[in-house]
Amino acid sequence: MVSDMRVDYLEELERELDTRGLVARVVRTRSGPAFLRVVNPEAASLAEDVTCAPVPESHDHYYWWSWGERMHRVDDPGGAALKLAHVLQPLCRETHARPVGRA
Repeated sequence: MVSDMRVDYLEELERELDTRGLVARVVRTRSGPAFLRVVNPEAASLAEDVTCAPVPESHDHYYWWSWGERMHRVDDPGGAALKLAHVLQPLCRETHARPVGRA
């Protein structure tokens, strides 16, 4: 069954993300396709829902970003996990504090 194959791909990506410290779980809905909910536990507001589907012009399956853009091919879940880890990484801001009373 096609949907089972898609869930298998999402579960492979889930395992890759777990090894990188991200929390990922496959979510199955009654009315829509399964998706992978990915959260950075150090910054819970950084999250992404990933789906899996073939590209319209072929039968090749890919992971897809929540906004509908193709992310990465399913035969390389490690590469997809690297992209997700990069996107869900908190932005580091360096603060340059000036001593009080100095311009």
